[in-house]
Amino acid sequence: MSTPSLASFILKKPWLKNAMMPLANWYCNAAGYRALGLRADDLIPEESETVLLALSRLDQKESYDRVFRLRRAFQYSLQHQLLPKDQRTKPEEDIAYLSPIIREIEQEAKERLDLETLVPKKK
Repeated sequence: MSTPSLASFILKKPWLKNAMMPLANWYCNAAGYRALGLRADDLIPEESETVLLALSRLDQKESYDRVFRLRRAFQYSLQHQLLPKDQRTKPEEDIAYLSPIIREIEQEAKERLDLETLVPKKK
C-alpha cells in the first residue's frame, strides 16, 4: 500500500498544483469509476490483512455505503450501463475514507515492530 508518491511534493508547490489539477481531474474522469458511483478508496483491493483490518474499523454506515456502491457498480457494469448523471460520484464527494485508516494501521504496525525489536541497554 505504501508506494512512493509525488503528491506531497506537488501539493506543497501552488503553481505545480494548479498546473496538475486539470490533468488529475481528467484522469479521474477517464478512469470511469465515478461514472459507476464509486469512490477512489472503493478500488483498493481487499487482499491484504491491513485492508481487511481497516474495513473492520469502518463505522457501520460507511461500511454499508461501501457495499452498496460496489454492488450497484457491479450491477451497472454487468448491464453495460453507466449511472445517470445525477447519481454519479462528484469530485467533491470523492473523499478518502479508507486510506487514512490504512495509513494509521501501517503506522501502528511499524511502531509495534520498533517496540518489539527494542534492545534495552544496561548502564
